[in-house]
Amino acid sequence: MKFDPSLQAPAFVNPAWKTQLFSAKAARNGGIVRRRKRDVHREIGYEAFIWEVRSRGFHMIECGDQYIVICNAGSLRIHC
Repeated sequence: MKFDPSLQAPAFVNPAWKTQLFSAKAARNGGIVRRRKRDVHREIGYEAFIWEVRSRGFHMIECGDQYIVICNAGSLRIHC
């Protein structure tokens, strides 16, 4: 099933945090941003975070206590 960004976004607890994250230089230039899972859950919530990543066509990886967002809508291949 393809993500439909026109679906209503979950309510944000801290919209300024979300704006700061996705306006970071790395995010604007197709780089990588990472945030601790506890910070994401506290500041905007998991569902809102996933919605934001998907609506931009980005990719997200979870590793340990971090969410890693690849700010590029290109295809993703994991080698190992």
